[in-house]
Amino acid sequence: MKHSLRLGAAAVTLSAMTVLTACGGGASSDSGAANKTSTLQLAIASAVIGPKEEVATYSVAEKQGFLAEENLKVKTINTDGSVAAIQAVASGSADISPADASAILAAREKGVPVVAIGGLVQNWPWRIATLPDSKVKSAQDLKGKKIGVISLASGSAPYARAFVEDGGLDAEKDVDLLPVGVGSQALSALESGKVDALALYTQAYTTLELGGKEFNYLENGERFNGIRSLTYAVRQDTLKSKKDELTRFLRASYKSMLFSAVNPEAAMRDGYSVFPAILSGKQADDRIKNDTVILQAWVKTAVPAEGRPESFKDWGAISDEAWTKTADYMKASGTITKDPDIKALWDDSLLKDANDFDAAAVISKAKSATK
Repeated sequence: MKHSLRLGAAAVTLSAMTVLTACGGGASSDSGAANKTSTLQLAIASAVIGPKEEVATYSVAEKQGFLAEENLKVKTINTDGSVAAIQAVASGSADISPADASAILAAREKGVPVVAIGGLVQNWPWRIATLPDSKVKSAQDLKGKKIGVISLASGSAPYARAFVEDGGLDAEKDVDLLPVGVGSQALSALESGKVDALALYTQAYTTLELGGKEFNYLENGERFNGIRSLTYAVRQDTLKSKKDELTRFLRASYKSMLFSAVNPEAAMRDGYSVFPAILSGKQADDRIKNDTVILQAWVKTAVPAEGRPESFKDWGAISDEAWTKTADYMKASGTITKDPDIKALWDDSLLKDANDFDAAAVISKAKSATK
């Protein structure tokens, strides 16, 4: 079952007291419920379904039986970006969401009782791009220019601000951020001159490049190396009441990630099955080649930059150093104003059990899956 939820960027300012009053705390859960089917609500941090995290972590888990093995049913809702996804979690509309770390940190600073429980995207996915004939070649060249972001509630906005500040500009005075979405809408804004550059994630550009478009990419500074992006977040009381269910969900999700890394085409076909809207009325065979390339680009942001799937381990781990660097980035971009309490915002207590699965069996399943 899928619903749609669109919330404004300001919604995340909801106070912790208001959140708990509105929903009456988390739903109770039997800690011994591993032998019976439980249901979780997953908030997708995007208004549009595509060849990205919802396919690699949810569709595969559903179609390959990883959720069934964990005695879980998962329902999804769509939200208009990470800020809205965190609001859905905070309000009780969803149990868990893979949301941008910037939204998690901002919510914590405002007193919203959410906590990160497992990493997802570990290789920085955002890039600034211009048209090939653009005179904008560096961050400094963006002074007085307009940058197209997905939405002001997405991770692209703080990234764009941090990028220009890294080049010595004042993000509040020297550039304007305009919401342009993704896909043809974003491309039209760039080609028409409505914006001078785009701030999108890697696979969004891949989609456009597969359609024959070319871009010039501005170089990210070293400050972006090691910064975390999409991260699983839940509400604190949900973590306590549904610890077992969340552990099982993470395990199914990470098994799905491994499967997707080994056989992205089979993963993409699972995506079509669970989310047929991805096809936009076309036949799977007409889309599978390009969509597989796009999904593969996303998967590369969420698995180790080096090594083969057989060597992947410690799924979801985030070091204190990575959190500190991410927080420093968020402070510089104006997303947060003070150092966060990492011990309060990050709980990795589920990851040992979430990583307790037979990776060789998952890899074998992926290799034998029908493409």
